[in-house]
Amino acid sequence: MNRPASEINVSKKPGVASPLRFVTAASLFDGHDAAINIMRRLIQAQGCEVIHLGHNRSVLDIVRAAIQEDADAIAISSYQGGHNEYFRFMIDQLKERGAGHIQVFGGGGGTITLEEIAELEAYGVNRIYHPDDGMGMGLVEMIEDVVIRTADNRREALAPVQVIKDDSSSIAAMLTALETGLLSEAELKLKRREWQGAKQQAPAVGITGTGGAGKSSVTDELLNRMVAGFPGKRIAVLAVDPTRRRTGGALLGDRIRMNSLRSENIYMRSMATRRQHLATSAMLQDAISFLKSTGFDLVIVETAGIGQSDSEIVDMVDFSCYVMTSEFGAQSQLEKIDMLDYAELVVLNKFDKRAAEDALRDVRKQWKRNHLAFTMEDDDVPVYPTIASQFNDPGISWMFVNLLRLLREKLDLPAEEWTADIDTSVHTPKATVLIPGNRTRYLAEIAEQGRDINKDIERQSEAASLAQHYYECLKDLEDPHLPELFCRSNELRSSRSADITDSDTDGTLILLRQRYDSALSELSNEAIGLLKEWPERKEGLRTEQYSYEVRGREITGNNFKESLSKLQIPKLGMPRDRDWGDLLSFLMRENLPGAYPYTAGVFPYRREGEDPTRMFAGEGTPERTNRRFHYLSRDHATARLSTAFDSVTLYGEDPHTRPDIYGKVGNAGVSIATLDDLKKLYSGFDLCAPTTSVSMTINGPAPMMLAFFMNAAIDQQVEKHLQETGQWDKAEKKIKAYFKDRQQPVYEGELPEGNDGLGLALLGITGDKLIDAETYEKIKSETLKKVRGTVQADILKEDQAQNTCIFSTEFAMRMMGDIQQYFVDNGVRNFYSISISGYHIAEAGANPISQLAFTLSNGLTIVEYYLARGMNIDDFAPNLSFFFSNGMDPEYTVIGRVARRIWARAMRERYGANRRSQMLKYHIQTSGRSLHAQEIQFNDIRTTLQALYALFDNCNSLHTNAYDEAITTPTEESVRRAVAIQMIINKELGLNFCENPWQGSFIVDELTDLVEEAVYREFERISERGGVLGAMDTMYQRSKIQEESLYYESKKHDGSLPLIGVNTFLGEEGKHIHGGEQELMRSTDGEKDQQVHNVKEFRWAHQLEGDPQLVKLQQVARDRKNTFEALMEAGKTCSLGSMSHALYDVGGEYRRNM
Repeated sequence: MNRPASEINVSKKPGVASPLRFVTAASLFDGHDAAINIMRRLIQAQGCEVIHLGHNRSVLDIVRAAIQEDADAIAISSYQGGHNEYFRFMIDQLKERGAGHIQVFGGGGGTITLEEIAELEAYGVNRIYHPDDGMGMGLVEMIEDVVIRTADNRREALAPVQVIKDDSSSIAAMLTALETGLLSEAELKLKRREWQGAKQQAPAVGITGTGGAGKSSVTDELLNRMVAGFPGKRIAVLAVDPTRRRTGGALLGDRIRMNSLRSENIYMRSMATRRQHLATSAMLQDAISFLKSTGFDLVIVETAGIGQSDSEIVDMVDFSCYVMTSEFGAQSQLEKIDMLDYAELVVLNKFDKRAAEDALRDVRKQWKRNHLAFTMEDDDVPVYPTIASQFNDPGISWMFVNLLRLLREKLDLPAEEWTADIDTSVHTPKATVLIPGNRTRYLAEIAEQGRDINKDIERQSEAASLAQHYYECLKDLEDPHLPELFCRSNELRSSRSADITDSDTDGTLILLRQRYDSALSELSNEAIGLLKEWPERKEGLRTEQYSYEVRGREITGNNFKESLSKLQIPKLGMPRDRDWGDLLSFLMRENLPGAYPYTAGVFPYRREGEDPTRMFAGEGTPERTNRRFHYLSRDHATARLSTAFDSVTLYGEDPHTRPDIYGKVGNAGVSIATLDDLKKLYSGFDLCAPTTSVSMTINGPAPMMLAFFMNAAIDQQVEKHLQETGQWDKAEKKIKAYFKDRQQPVYEGELPEGNDGLGLALLGITGDKLIDAETYEKIKSETLKKVRGTVQADILKEDQAQNTCIFSTEFAMRMMGDIQQYFVDNGVRNFYSISISGYHIAEAGANPISQLAFTLSNGLTIVEYYLARGMNIDDFAPNLSFFFSNGMDPEYTVIGRVARRIWARAMRERYGANRRSQMLKYHIQTSGRSLHAQEIQFNDIRTTLQALYALFDNCNSLHTNAYDEAITTPTEESVRRAVAIQMIINKELGLNFCENPWQGSFIVDELTDLVEEAVYREFERISERGGVLGAMDTMYQRSKIQEESLYYESKKHDGSLPLIGVNTFLGEEGKHIHGGEQELMRSTDGEKDQQVHNVKEFRWAHQLEGDPQLVKLQQVARDRKNTFEALMEAGKTCSLGSMSHALYDVGGEYRRNM
């Protein structure tokens, strides 16, 4: 029998008169929102109301929200460094604004050390939780501790004596007094009279609609247009969300969607219904009346999601809007929707969905019926199609203009104060279609195709085995007309003299020949070719040396390596080839490295003298990271520079003195804000040398960072040209003249060993100012063809997992396409325009199957998008690379094998791509998630095993994490150890003499098939949701990643997933290694000040040139021309932050979601 909700057991919660209110968020420039999402859910389950702000939130954002929301506590996750300045600034701001009673809680994994925790708690933070707390207390108990501490420190709620219109605290206090019933009925009556008698009464607009219709996005877009069109108007927003009946808690999630709230002229308060079955709260009418009389110019009320019969809001506001989508069911359902009777304006949002135009027709018809307006023209019906999620949507603009018109007409508002001056030349939204509708089944089709290929290989393998049996029988019977191997007997007969007839042959031989011919006819020409060629290939592998060509260049080497025991160890192990069927199955499913479908690797052999080792660095200033690069690349024949950027750079901002920004400058990565910074970063490395390649781990601002890189490489070559042609003295005079009134920027400190200064002579100036235009263009063209490396730039995985999105998804995708088009147009062949990343999907919590499936599906989505833009597959596919994480799970053994096989087949069979396009190149980074803050010295053991997986799987490059990255930026010593791990495997481990050690293993074969099928099933699930972009709309990938993250965390906490030194095999009490005992790498105040000063000087020095470039960049974006081409010019004189903000105005800033 079902129990009433009141009797359902929930977690214990303190007995407080009204629910505690929490603001939760991830800190500024921090995309790690999985942990805080889990925490806010647990806080809600304690019966609290949670205003969740999501990731990348500044102190000012959070403090303003906490005050406006009259919160009791703030809970913050901070994983990106800068926590000392961040939390101190928050405490200072709360005290400065008279809100010191708001409790602050935090957590940051192992990145906040025990010593730092003690200092921050002494400064005023209530508590910061360390991983040890989570392990000792458990997640639920930890959250209970947060809630109890908040309840113990809760300030008594009091109605304000006086409400000041510009004082958010007093407005918030009055709303709390109304919400908690502090005012007696008599006091309320007096207040109501006072509010009704106020001279200024702001119009109140109510926005209601079904859950998920996009009410918050519509509201945000209206607010954006109000702020832009009426900068002097003050606006209040009330947003209502339902209270959960089971726990009494509530998720107040509207604020997270609204970028417009940065404006000081907007006040927002989130409210829970605090009752069931209704979309408004009991005191909402009083709250509206209060705000209307408090000096605001407009009040917007957004209700919780409603059903067909709800229309409460109509009686509370002056003007009501109803937001709906096309998914209302049958046309007859429209007759049941009350709001179509009462709403004065209807918004048909998500107009990019299927059947939206039919829905618009039906809703307009229903509105006419309800209002007996049968003769009204369709365009005059107040039903407006919109796509609120799309930047600068013309449908929203047209709706906004008409909303103001209808408000003016109904409330007799002055036209000069309530008329918007915006472009409404287009009335109907037009969806930006990245992938045509007839192509959205691409993933399901690739899965079907992959399975069909596997079935066909199985069929052909069986036929090959039969053919071999028949052939051997003919051979044993000494058939006088024995055909040549893999040649049909009827072909043999036709090629020989006509006097060979069946009458000359035994009937048994005839039958065997027929069976042999029949079996061979089951084989494709490709299969027969593979079998015919095998003996010669096999013989070539057992000769002393090998030889093959890459782009016209001959590659040679030894086929064997001698062991200390004097044995000749073959570089390639070969399959057992006694059975034709087994051999054919191997050749078509696996093949040797360098042969389709490239399961074992894309190159026939590993490159001699070119280990896959990457030199990873990123800390402090460009100079400090440059020194680390030169230290790591010493004694290496190649320089493979893998660059981590600080979180300020990752979010496209410039260094600044504001504490929550300042604290993150140069922490957990290098600070890069200008072209000069990038020149210093890679100085002393010839960026056009074939022995140099650069990997830049950056996403949202990738187009700007890539423009810096390309310009730095070009200026290096200009510098070399001037030196080699004897023109340097003349150029030096030009440089001195250019800097006659100011000092030329310099590389701070001494150059490290190995840095010859290349790239530093042109600091503060670009090559086009020193040589003629023709020579500059020639050098630029040659440089673009030579540079080697990759930039991450994968915005899809950012939206799904990592969150360093800064632009709207559509605009970010467009810029990715612009980069690739620029590469095609300029012959950039050696630089990957994008690194399609699974690493960050795994770091957010995905299991290996989800990581692989989501990453491959993202890559295939980019392929479909580029094809839709009109590019040729073979022009861009070679510029795509992949980036995976390697963990400890068994599936990681075969992640590269499966990826290469699926990709190669899709490229060849679906897209008709050439051999080079079929080769999937991928980089591996060992798992950051398996770096634990407890017993951190054990992390190197895990990293070693993960590196073994990657190297045996023939990854193209490998980065091994340093053991101390769990708590700090790696030290010089820890990075050296991390590099040594893979060097030892590469140079000392005997089995690694063989370059295909996984091939032939029973378990590896079976794992490969299991993982391949699991990926196909995931492809089908994504396809059912409309492909990758459709699945992102419903947050399928993000939800799945978070579910898998929580599953991992729960198993870690209950001990069912043993982690050595973390939840089992624990060290003795007192000997447990914590981060505080380690050397911590933090950027110094001097380094931060240097970066703040340098960017300020750069912007001042280049303002006259830079400002027009920003205007030009915006115009190029508006005209939908190639933004990267414009960035190549803007990057010479504009800072990273200035370019980001210029593009926000024309491309749209990323809108967070839950």
